[in-house]
Amino acid sequence: MPKVKTNSSAKKRFKVTATGKITHQKSFKRHILTKKSTKRKRGMRKDGVVAKSNMDFVQRLLGLK
Repeated sequence: MPKVKTNSSAKKRFKVTATGKITHQKSFKRHILTKKSTKRKRGMRKDGVVAKSNMDFVQRLLGLK
């Protein structure tokens, strides 16, 4: 059997924490920032956590399952 390859785009976008959670960068922070409030932009700095409903799919892309 050949080795299972990790999805290249997924490994650039997701990071696994020590506790096993998977984090990602928040979206909507690249451009058109003038109309967005400072509070909203500040919240986008923090990493988001992958939702429970998407966890199996992301783990399969990363080769964790």
